[in-house]
Amino acid sequence: MGSVSIFDGIPKYPVARRDESVVDDYHGVEVSDPYRWLEDPDSKETNEFVEQQMNLTESILKVCETREKIREKLTELYDFPKYTAPFRAGDKYFYFHNTGLQPQSVLYVQDDLSGEPEVLLDPNALSDDGTVALSVYTVSEDAKYLAYGTSSSGSDWVTVTVMRVDDKIVEPDVISWVKFSDVSWTRDSKGFFYGRYPAPEDGEKLDAGTETNTNLNHEVYYHFLGTDQSEDILCWSDPENPKYSHSASVTEDGKYLLLYISENCDPVNKIYYCDLSILSHGLEGYKGTKELLPFVKLVDNFEALYSYIANDDAVFTFRSNKDAPKYKLVRVDLREPTAWIELLQEDAKDVLESATAVNNGLMVVNYLSDVKNVLQIRDLKTGVLLHHLPLDIGTVSSISGRRKDGKIFIEFKSFLVPGIIYLCDLESEVPDLRIFRETVVPGFDRTLFEVTQVFVPSKDGTKIPVFVVARKGLPLDGSHPCLLYGYGGFNISITPSFSTARILIARYLGVVLCIANIRGGGEYGEEWHKAGALANKQNCFDDFISAAEYLISAGYTQPKKLCIEGGSNGGLLVGACVNQRPDLYGCALAHVGVMDMLRFHKFTIGHAWTSDYGCSDKEEEFSWL
Repeated sequence: MGSVSIFDGIPKYPVARRDESVVDDYHGVEVSDPYRWLEDPDSKETNEFVEQQMNLTESILKVCETREKIREKLTELYDFPKYTAPFRAGDKYFYFHNTGLQPQSVLYVQDDLSGEPEVLLDPNALSDDGTVALSVYTVSEDAKYLAYGTSSSGSDWVTVTVMRVDDKIVEPDVISWVKFSDVSWTRDSKGFFYGRYPAPEDGEKLDAGTETNTNLNHEVYYHFLGTDQSEDILCWSDPENPKYSHSASVTEDGKYLLLYISENCDPVNKIYYCDLSILSHGLEGYKGTKELLPFVKLVDNFEALYSYIANDDAVFTFRSNKDAPKYKLVRVDLREPTAWIELLQEDAKDVLESATAVNNGLMVVNYLSDVKNVLQIRDLKTGVLLHHLPLDIGTVSSISGRRKDGKIFIEFKSFLVPGIIYLCDLESEVPDLRIFRETVVPGFDRTLFEVTQVFVPSKDGTKIPVFVVARKGLPLDGSHPCLLYGYGGFNISITPSFSTARILIARYLGVVLCIANIRGGGEYGEEWHKAGALANKQNCFDDFISAAEYLISAGYTQPKKLCIEGGSNGGLLVGACVNQRPDLYGCALAHVGVMDMLRFHKFTIGHAWTSDYGCSDKEEEFSWL
């Protein structure tokens, strides 16, 4: 295979073979698909094409005069300690810490906050070449065991291993074929629940990070410590609905197992429960049988989303979007499963993102208000507002605390704040919020920059929030390079966060950084999401284009200096906008974009994305796509 060369500074793009014989008929419309051969990621021809693309990229990057300078500065800027908020199990504290340039953060354990931390698990030592990543971790309630899942070479397949916390000895238990699953321990620490797919049949290609086969028949199992996986209990299976996915979690009191059932990526689910305390012979009684656990159907339709907040015996509190697109808190007694009551009504404007039960009778309620988080302390029993927690404009990335904990941790970040972990004492009459740990980036002066939020009218007049991060006193003369990022899908909100790479280009290259919170996301609840999904998907592109037009008209930049960026669903966004308005941009970065809108549902978990995009198998939805 010949190398790709550059002639007179103009890149010679590798030629992709067109197979004109591949033509599909979609509801009477013939659509040519000349690059179908690229769907096989392991073929010789595909690998050669990818290598040619890599050679082209490298031929351009190697003559970039600033590449090494950027690498040096990025390495220098990124070399600062990073921490996550501590979480508790038993009487111990656990947290992740990165000294600066470690590929993966290391899990530490300590007996108390003033005690000497010890390394519990270093994911960087899991492989010599760095291709094994930590993807799942859960500590048992008594802090005796750590169950952790690892994946190799970018694969979604996870292998779960168990370690004893006290002496760091790895148990012989190995759980394979886990995918899209958490791990949930029973309170006796005898084992845990997990989700998996059936093992590939003999001779079937195993996943090396390039698998494209559709995943079907997700099931829930329970594993007893010290036993072989072949002896695990099958707790739930639904062969009549092979595309459903399942998640099982034990309630904080250990009495109930909740089963969440999802059909796709829509924010709706079914929810069943199993009272573990009434199993006559416990979970052990199901060993060697084919009998599923006796789940009771609490919600057996896909009309709304329900997520567990707390329970007092049979009285449960859930966060839900049932008749509440911005979410609310509801309560139900399992003994009267049809009598649901509202504990906290839906807000008229702000989205209820989460509620965390703490200090026995309290909860921390997290609202998203114009793409900025606001925290409140409320009474768990009545929902009454007790206190506001003062925070700067930014994102609450985690709230760490159990219901019995009177002291909790709150993790905060923003465009100009790399990270602050607050310790909040809720045992006093007025919550005491103080900084526990603050991340500092050497050489970065946040006072040199300012963050502005503007609301840009889209094509149909809808106001779209746009964050602009720029140097203070920036002249609006259209001379500045600008990076505009967007996502707009799957009810995901893009909130303020710190990016070392983006701060670098803002500081040294004068780049203006922008985030457009377009429709399709979750910034204003489910109505905002639906306004950018299915037949309304064009709204996402219109919103993003309007944001680009604003940045030009306001004098931040000009078309040849405007770069747009997005990944996955955001990659689709970038691809569509480049095709619809190529005159607006000088550069486009589309990372792992969903580009084949007629066939995406045929591969891996793509069938779950039809809730946002539609499916070409249906005539009306084909017309959208």
